[in-house]
Amino acid sequence: MADGDATGRPRIKSTRGMGVTEDERFLRSAVAELKESPVVRIGAESWRVFRIMGEFVEGFDELGELGPAVSFFGSARSEPDDFMYQQCVETARLMGEAGFAIITGGGPGMMEAANKGAKEAGAPSVGLNIELPFEQDVNPNLDLHIEFRYFFVRKTMFVKYAQAFVIFPGGFGTLDELFESLTLIQTHKVRNFPLVLFGSEYWGGMLEWLKTKVWAEEKVSEEDLALMHITDSPEDAVQYVVKHYNEFMAGPKV
Repeated sequence: MADGDATGRPRIKSTRGMGVTEDERFLRSAVAELKESPVVRIGAESWRVFRIMGEFVEGFDELGELGPAVSFFGSARSEPDDFMYQQCVETARLMGEAGFAIITGGGPGMMEAANKGAKEAGAPSVGLNIELPFEQDVNPNLDLHIEFRYFFVRKTMFVKYAQAFVIFPGGFGTLDELFESLTLIQTHKVRNFPLVLFGSEYWGGMLEWLKTKVWAEEKVSEEDLALMHITDSPEDAVQYVVKHYNEFMAGPKV
């Protein structure tokens, strides 16, 4: 938001002195960085590479032997008495009983629900938490908890160590994970990667828009729309993921 100076001309408010996350510092405009302190900022940018590298190394070390896993996403604002929260617990429990570890963002809401389901199944329960401007406490259902400063490092771990995504109703963060994963699948950066949307009523409007607007104007193909499997059944979600995983493990037919 702009304020006026003594001459009445509009001026942008300074953000100096405000508490910022490491991600925000990293993504800050290069012009703003140089304006604040040309020499120091250039050096800081170079040294930040080692911090990023360290986060990748920690993630690889901690998750390298996890085994088959499914990443769950959904709103951090969901409460335990929400129907979808309970469905998430059940889906994660069944997924854990099928042999998968459960990976979440480690926070409350749907993340807590999925980790709770993993614990009930006796499956490995993983939380990949992120530094935010407001504190996000980790939920109590974790066997392994990793803290990240950088979103893009954390995103890599969600994809690299999962064999599928299960996406429950959520907001911008959930939609971000959904469309990023669709892009990776569409461009063949990841293969044989089932993506489940849980909750037909919640996701129906978005899917209808994709069909009647995006597909109708030939911005995506019919095959692209088929990348998403929508369901209201925990059992169906698990069966879909297990089927794709078993087909992948069996390898191509000769």
